[in-house]
Amino acid sequence: MASAPALESGLATPASDTGTPAERAAAQVAMRLQHDLRRLKEIQSIQRKIDAKREMLPNYADWVAGLLAGGRDAGAGVAEDVLPTIMVWLIDTGDYDRALELADHVVRYEVPLPSRYERTAPALIVEEISDAAIKAQTANQPFPLSVLEHVEELTADADMHDQIRAKLNKAIGIELARAADTIDPARPEFVVAAVRALAPLREAVRLHDRVGVAGQIKRLEKAITKPADTKAAKAADKNTGSAG
Repeated sequence: MASAPALESGLATPASDTGTPAERAAAQVAMRLQHDLRRLKEIQSIQRKIDAKREMLPNYADWVAGLLAGGRDAGAGVAEDVLPTIMVWLIDTGDYDRALELADHVVRYEVPLPSRYERTAPALIVEEISDAAIKAQTANQPFPLSVLEHVEELTADADMHDQIRAKLNKAIGIELARAADTIDPARPEFVVAAVRALAPLREAVRLHDRVGVAGQIKRLEKAITKPADTKAAKAADKNTGSAG
């Protein structure tokens, strides 16, 4: 059984020094987490909370790496809340690739979330990353499609509210639509890309009819039919000219 590494926390050691080194390290990292959670609770600004989390994260890196290396057999003991909490903090700070490394572990081994999150791990992962993507897209900023597709694959079999799943489909569809918009609408590749984008957008509407993608769907459907209409018009003009 793999054990997580000891942690240089800078905090006072637990009152009890009994138990194995791994158990003492777990108690120490659990104490650090409680200390940091109390500190975060005292901060009102969301941005300052994010900055604080970014400052705190390196203190847990070795511990989390030890848990990931241990796989299913890694016992966190009294520190069982640490890994899923760090996963959420990584999402909050925009470190999505690292967050997904932890998410893979959390979902694969069904690691429970701390009760304060009031959701299952798959639902939280989908909703938090989808919300981050939609926020960026609303500001006309791209969001990594690879991250969204990773989340989709990771949570494909998980049960969650349809509204949450709709958000993920919306975010994926908008990124695919963005990619389609970089292609000349007169080229056949545009139709392929636009049809690909329409699939998750339509699925989002099927899951939640107020998800807010009707405009995107209408625009893409119009763009797909426009080249054909243009060609027909040109052909009609040509035939008219020949008849004259």
